[in-house]
Amino acid sequence: MKMSKISKEKRTAIDWISASEKKISDFHQLIWNYAETAWREYKSAKAYCDLLRQEGFEVVEGTGGMPTAFLATWGEDRPVLGTYAEYDAVPGNSQKAVPYRAPRDGLHPWAPGHTDPHSGLGVAALAGVLAAKEAMIKHNLKGTLKLFGEPAEKVCGSKPVHAAKGYYDGFDAFISYHPGYSKRQNTVLWDTQCGSYWSVAFTFECMDPEKWVGEELLAYPGHPHAAARCPAAIDAVCMMYTVTKYTKEAMLPHTGLWSLNEFIMIAGQCTSDNEPPRISQIQYCWRSPTLPMQQQICQVLENNAKHVAEVTKCRLSTRWITKTRVGLTNHAIAEITYKNLELVGPPKYGEEAKKVGRQIQKNLSLEPMEEPFTEACQTLKPPKRTEAEIRKGLPSWQLNFTSDDYVEYTWHAPTVRLYTSMAELKPVPGFAYPAWTWNAMSGIRSTVDPMIFTAGKTIGATLVDLLTQPEKLKKVKTEFNERTGGGIGGSKWVAPLLPSNFKPPVDLRWPEYVTTVRGEEWWIPTPME
Repeated sequence: MKMSKISKEKRTAIDWISASEKKISDFHQLIWNYAETAWREYKSAKAYCDLLRQEGFEVVEGTGGMPTAFLATWGEDRPVLGTYAEYDAVPGNSQKAVPYRAPRDGLHPWAPGHTDPHSGLGVAALAGVLAAKEAMIKHNLKGTLKLFGEPAEKVCGSKPVHAAKGYYDGFDAFISYHPGYSKRQNTVLWDTQCGSYWSVAFTFECMDPEKWVGEELLAYPGHPHAAARCPAAIDAVCMMYTVTKYTKEAMLPHTGLWSLNEFIMIAGQCTSDNEPPRISQIQYCWRSPTLPMQQQICQVLENNAKHVAEVTKCRLSTRWITKTRVGLTNHAIAEITYKNLELVGPPKYGEEAKKVGRQIQKNLSLEPMEEPFTEACQTLKPPKRTEAEIRKGLPSWQLNFTSDDYVEYTWHAPTVRLYTSMAELKPVPGFAYPAWTWNAMSGIRSTVDPMIFTAGKTIGATLVDLLTQPEKLKKVKTEFNERTGGGIGGSKWVAPLLPSNFKPPVDLRWPEYVTTVRGEEWWIPTPME
C-alpha cells in the first residue's frame, strides 16, 4: 500500500480497519455460523442492529415491512452516502470451517451454509462504513452515512421493496460490494452490470373435491372416498412443473444467457389415505438481460398456471416475490473506487491459508501444491480488462448479464459494483473441486478475512473521497444525470417495477430453523444416528 499517496482522512479510515481486524473477523464468524436463509435471518439482523447502535448509529428495524431488514444512519448534512449488508445463506450447503467435507453438527446434512459468502459481503460493508465514520469524527467531516440491512438476496428480495417504497430517494451515491468469483475478482464492473430477476409463486388450492364426481356415480353412495379422487393440488403442481418444462423450449431463442428455475414450496402437506391434497405452491424465478424478455417468460408462466388450474379444478392465486430492473453503470464512481482498490492492494493469502489449501487438496486425494491458490485471487484486475473478459461470451446486443438485486440502487443514485476475492484453489486438469471446499474456506479466517479487510478498506476510502472531494462527487452525479436523461424521473430513467404498496413475501413457506421439543434444528428434522 502506497500510504504516501493517501490523504490523512483516508489514512484514518484504512488504519481503523487494520487496528480492528480481530473485531471484524469475530463478527464475521458470528454471522457465518448463524447461516440463516432468505427472509429468516433473525439472529443475523439483530447482531448488526445491536452492533450499529453500540457504534452510535440510529437504527430502524423492519424497514419496508421486512422483519429482517434495517436502516442504520450516522451523521448529518450532505452528501448522503449509502451501502448495504447482506447476510442470507443458502439451503443445502451446510459445512463446517474445516478442510474436509463435514456438514454442521446437530442439523440435517442439507441444512444451509454460506457459498459466495454474504456473511463476508455484509461485514466488509459494515467495516467500510465504520472506518469512514472514524475518519469523519477525527477530521470533523460533514455528511451522512447510511447502511441498509438487505435480507433475502438469494431471491433478490429486499432491494426492489426498499426502492419501491422510497428508501433509496435522496442519496448522492451508493457502493455495492460482493465477494469475487469467476472473472470478477479484485475489480469493479465497468459497462456490463447485472441483468433482471423476477420471481413469482403460483398456489393451487383444491376447494371443492366433492364436486369432481357426481353422487349418482358413486359405487357406495355416502362414501366418496371409494370414488375416483379428484386431481387436486399435487397433480396441479406436478402438471405445472411438466408443462413449463415443455414450453420453456419455446419461451425465447437460445441466446442472451437467460435462465428459468423452480422450487416447490408446498406439496400437499403429506396428505394421507384417499384425501385429496388441498394446497400446493411452486415458485419460479427467471433472469435475463432485458425487461421485454422477462415479460415474455412471465406471460408463458401465467398462461400455463391458468390452464393447469382449470384442468385440475383448483383455485389459482398468484403472488409476486420480486421484480428487479437491469443495472445502470457509472464510470466516474467506478474509477474512484478502483483507484482506492489499487491503493489498498489485493488480498494476500499467507502460509496459514496455504496450509488450509494444501490440506483440502490432500483430503481430495490430490497432490498438495506449494502454491495452492490462484494468482487471480491475489492480483488486481483493471475494470476494462474485466469488461473484455465478460464480453467474450456474450452476444453484441446483450448489455447486461446474470442477476443481483443491487441493480435497484443504480437507478436512484450513482452506484459502483466492487469485488474482492477470497482464497481460490488452483485448478487441476480433469478435476472439479466440490462445492464444500469453497463453503469451508468462506468460514476459515485465514482464507476469507483478507477479502473482507481489502473490501472494507476500499469502501471506507471511497466513502472518504466522496465526503472530502466535492468535485469528484459532482462528476459522478453529472454522469448519472446523463445516463438517466435528467436524473430520477428523467427521459431514460426506469422506475421501480413493484408498486409502492407491495407486501413483501415474508409470510410464504421459506426454509428456516425451527424449535421444537427436540431443540433447534433445520426445518427438515435432524436424522437419528
